[in-house]
Amino acid sequence: MAIQNQNLATLVCANCQAVNRFPAQRLGDSPVCGQCKQLLLSDHPINLTDGTFHRFISRTAIPVLVDFWAPWCGPCKMMAPAFEQATRMLSPRVILAKVNTEVAPQVAREFSIQS
Repeated sequence: MAIQNQNLATLVCANCQAVNRFPAQRLGDSPVCGQCKQLLLSDHPINLTDGTFHRFISRTAIPVLVDFWAPWCGPCKMMAPAFEQATRMLSPRVILAKVNTEVAPQVAREFSIQS
């Protein structure tokens, strides 16, 4: 379970999957991963896969809003720019993530995502 109290919040790096702890009051200061030095809070949605989804969701203390999409889905393509804009508006309070159901069929099946 993710740690979050008045002092610390955990963030999983979308790049290397390292779990990082940061002072909660400094999440707006563009924290970087202690292992790979990449930004932990992006202004773009992060991509999750079958291999990264559960670790990221279970170990990140900030709420994560997930968009399940497919490349052939017209409404998904129409929604993408608004989802991208929402990422910039909601960070660092909420992390927005995308799961391509064609690339991550196991996660899609787990959440009963269908056409």
